[in-house]
Parts: sequence; C-alpha cells; structure tokens
Amino acid sequence: MSVVGNNRVGIPIVLLHDAEGAVVTVETVDGELIRGLLFEAEDMMNLYLKKAVIINQNEPEKSTTVDQVYIRGSRILYIILPEMLAKAPMFRRIQHWRKHGGAPPEGVLSAVGQAAAILRKANERRRLGGGTGRGGGFGNRSRHHQAEQIRIQ
Repeated sequence: MSVVGNNRVGIPIVLLHDAEGAVVTVETVDGELIRGLLFEAEDMMNLYLKKAVIINQNEPEKSTTVDQVYIRGSRILYIILPEMLAKAPMFRRIQHWRKHGGAPPEGVLSAVGQAAAILRKANERRRLGGGTGRGGGFGNRSRHHQAEQIRIQ
C-alpha cells in the first residue's frame, strides 16, 4: 500500500524517513550490528549514519566507533527504530485516507508535505508573473519591483 498515492513510496520508507535524526540499530546480512544517528535515509533504504558503533556478532568484545557510515539498502537485514515513531504523524494520515477513501486531509489539495510546498511556490511565481524556465523567472524586472508586487498582493 502506498501512503501518498500510486507511484510513491510506501509505509516502511515513510517511517524510515520519519526516523531521520533519531538513533537506530541496523543489522547487516554480514552479521554486523551498527548503532548510530540516522542522518539520512534514501528511498532504496540506503542509510547514512553518524557517530556509529559497529559490533561484529562473531567478536562482540571488539567494537569500532566511526564518525559516519553509509549502508547500502540491499545489505540490511533489519532496522530497529525508536519507540517514539509509533505515534508518527504518518499513521494519522493513513487513518484519514482509509476513513475517507483516499481523499487528502482538509485544507490540502492533492499534494502533501514537500510536494505541496513545491506547488505553492510554483503558484506564487505564476501569480507574480514570473518568466518560464530557469534563471530567476523575473526577466528584467528589478528586485524592488518584485518586493512591491509581493506587498500589493
């Protein structure tokens, strides 16, 4: 099941992104336990941990501390996430979508989160009469003129 629509990431990936900034434990297929601060998680489950401790289960008395480690998603056996994620906002969205047949939450168009922010900014640029394509989009208008346009609206 997808959390935010057809061609998007599912519940486990969204939950993993919500865990960014928290301490997680990862077991790899090689039998290593890696515990550290989840700095970044990618949609393919590649993880970037900081201040990590690597413990080899064959020799648990020998542990290695590293500043950062990158773990490829295909090498991960399982991930232990913090308990606080049981109350993640994502679960409220899922309940809403199940209750209302996939309709977005009130006050939100079809986009949620980062997608909504991108659409909002694009609509603001259109309202201000921005140009097309890359490169600022304001043509030869000065920044003073842009500020006046914003104040007027």
